[in-house]
Amino acid sequence: MREANARAVDNGGNPAPLLRVDKVSIDYKTPQRRVRATHEVSFDVLDAERYILLGPSGCGKSTLLKAVAGFIKPALGAIELDGKAVRGPGPDRIVVFQEFDQLPPWKTVLENVAFPLVASRRLGRREARERATHYLEKVGLSAFAQAYPHTLSGGMKQRVAIARALAMQPRILLMDEPFAALDALTRRRMQEELLALWDEVKFTLLFVTHSIEEALVVGSRVLLLSPHPGRVRAELNAHAYGMHSQGSAAFQSAVRRVHDLLFEPAAAPLARRAA
Repeated sequence: MREANARAVDNGGNPAPLLRVDKVSIDYKTPQRRVRATHEVSFDVLDAERYILLGPSGCGKSTLLKAVAGFIKPALGAIELDGKAVRGPGPDRIVVFQEFDQLPPWKTVLENVAFPLVASRRLGRREARERATHYLEKVGLSAFAQAYPHTLSGGMKQRVAIARALAMQPRILLMDEPFAALDALTRRRMQEELLALWDEVKFTLLFVTHSIEEALVVGSRVLLLSPHPGRVRAELNAHAYGMHSQGSAAFQSAVRRVHDLLFEPAAAPLARRAA
């Protein structure tokens, strides 16, 4: 297991961000024109934080995640991880997508988790299998180590994908609407399992969703993005909410406030505030 990194501090004695996104604008080119997906978006993510990008479809939240992963180069602005510029993909950032079919079907569950460790030459085969076994235990799938993906449910496949990502021990785990295609009951269970896993492992998470309820439950902080092109509307502190608070009057009131913040007219940038 990786030893916990000593947390850097800034000049004011506060924890320095692990990830810094500074005034990032991202454009897409079409044959006819250039389309701006996000405009001057800035945010910081601290070590071991659960940070959520929340907004309606088309606001650029998945595009921002891909830029952090190094798949897309911003037109303007900068992205830094551990104080170093992000210039392309790397093993310090691992993405879990929403698609279930991200596991090679000819490999067992154990082989799926161990393969990236061997392919990247991070570990030898024996050590990779040991680490894969460890993380399969963390996600509750030890009994399915020799199973093949086609025998698993959608939620189980996502747990394998999470185990595979965490086995690489990235500096930050990137999740792009990973539970969006699941039924409501499975989605809730996956949220519970993700939070339980975070309690144990304390990984850093950047999580994209268009569900206000999921953002408040999963996140410790939430960045609200406006409809296209994505701009920062507000940043919310969501520490007070969790699985236990769903259905409460306070939680439902917070959901309504977040909805109003997301869709109120963007006459001027909104100050950062608490939910």
